Amino acid sequence: MHIAICDDNTHELSRIATLLDEYKSEREADISYDTFQSTIDLLETMKDVRYDLLILDIIMPGTNGMEAAKELRKSNCDIAIIFITSSREYAVESYRVKAEDYIIKPAKKEEFFDILDKQLVSLSRNEAYLTLKTGNGIVKLVFSQIVYVEVINRSVHFILINGDIRLAYGYLNDYEYYLLSDPHFFKPHRSYIVNFRYITELNKNGFTTILGNTIPVARDTYAKAKAEYMKYLLSSYERRDSI
Repeated sequence: MHIAICDDNTHELSRIATLLDEYKSEREADISYDTFQSTIDLLETMKDVRYDLLILDIIMPGTNGMEAAKELRKSNCDIAIIFITSSREYAVESYRVKAEDYIIKPAKKEEFFDILDKQLVSLSRNEAYLTLKTGNGIVKLVFSQIVYVEVINRSVHFILINGDIRLAYGYLNDYEYYLLSDPHFFKPHRSYIVNFRYITELNKNGFTTILGNTIPVARDTYAKAKAEYMKYLLSSYERRDSI
């Protein structure tokens, strides 16, 4: 599990990092983390680096942790977020951005460890993946890294959130059964499958991805595409409000 910690207070940042080190040692957990003192730096890094969990202080100068979380949710980013703060006034608002938990400083070790335990279980349960045979060997490709899939001739292109492309020889239907079993994925065109996590818009030209690509939607599929995308968005809000 790759974690980002963001707190403008260096003492608190060090304290959380120490707790993570203790957790990693005591649980023998496969975790790593990066630290940030501003949400601007965090959001900029997230354009290139994928995290499984964000631990955010709320009260910070400039763009605070709550504002950063709202920006992430606007872009359909469903990364797990834990707020850690000295104030209770944002507790209700934290659930509106689908936060996993809300911890009052100073974080108690047992409480913090329990939350991390839950996140590791959730991550292992939800991280479905494909095994690809590529020209360079075998690649494990986690579903949540895929922005969209495109087939060109007999080459299947998997475009990832970090901008990388994985190529596999074959046909789209070699993979669509597995991908379309996940509600995040939809086939708008015979040559494409998209991941709703990373779609920012649907218009007459097609789906727009977070990378700026436009994915065409077949004319006879447009009504279904619109209905399925709306269903996905509404279901995301329902999950958020039920936390």
